[in-house]
Amino acid sequence: MSTVSYPMADTATMLRRNLRHAQRYPGLSLGALGMPVIMLLLFGLVFGDTFSAGIGGGSGFDYIDFLTPGILLMSIASGTMSPAVGAAMDMSEGIVARFRTMAIFRPAVLAGHVLGNVIVTTVSLALVIGFAMLLGFRPNASLGDWLLASGLLVALTFALTWFAIALGLKSKTAEGASNIVLPISLLLPFLSTTFIPLESMPSGIRWFAEYQPFTVIIDTLRHLLLGMPMDSGNGWLSIAWCVAIAIVGYAWAQKSYNKGTVA
Repeated sequence: MSTVSYPMADTATMLRRNLRHAQRYPGLSLGALGMPVIMLLLFGLVFGDTFSAGIGGGSGFDYIDFLTPGILLMSIASGTMSPAVGAAMDMSEGIVARFRTMAIFRPAVLAGHVLGNVIVTTVSLALVIGFAMLLGFRPNASLGDWLLASGLLVALTFALTWFAIALGLKSKTAEGASNIVLPISLLLPFLSTTFIPLESMPSGIRWFAEYQPFTVIIDTLRHLLLGMPMDSGNGWLSIAWCVAIAIVGYAWAQKSYNKGTVA
C-alpha cells in the first residue's frame, strides 16, 4: 500500500467508526437533523404570516423564502454539538491514548469526526430544503448558483466542525463540550439575519449581527438562491470567513490533540 493509501484508509476507518457511533447514540444526530426542521415549521407556519406582514409591509413578501437560507445555516450550527462531544469523549475515555500506540495516521482520528459530521449535516440540509419546498420555498437559482450555494454550505460545515472539535478537545467532559459550543449553535444563528433583516434590529444587536460571519453568509445564500440583493464583496467575504474559521479550528484542534490535553 502506498504512502498516500495509508492515510486515506485510516481516515475511512475512522469515518466508519464515527458513523457507527452516530447509530449507537442517535440522540445527538436526531437533534441535529430535527431541530432545524422544527424551527422551520415553527417560524414558517406559526409565525410566517405575521413576519411576512411586518417585514414585507403587505407587498407580496414571502417569508419562507427569506427564512430558509438562515435555517440552512442553523442546521450547520446545530450539528456542531455532535463532533465536539465525540472529540471530548475520545480524549476523556482514553481511546486516543490507545490509538497513539497503533500504527495509524494520527490526523485520521479527527478527520473521521469531521467527515462524519459533514455527511450527517448534508442530510440535515437536504431535509430542510425538502420541508421548505413543501411550505412554499421557491428558489429561482440556476444550476451554477445551486452549485455555488452547496459549496458554500459544505465549506462552512467543514470549517465549523473543525472549530467545534477544537472546543471539544479543550473540554474535560462530554457535558462541558455540549455547553461550550452553544454560542455557535444558538447565539450566532439567532443574532443574525436568520429571522429578520438588519434594519429591523436594535442598534447594538444590529452592529453585532452585521459583522458576524453568519449574516454575510446568509445574505450570500439569499442572493444565490433567490436573487436578493447583497453588498458587493459579500461572496468573497463569505469564503474568507469559511477559510479563516477552518484554519483556526484545524490548527487549534491538531495542537490540542497532539499534546493530548483536555484542559
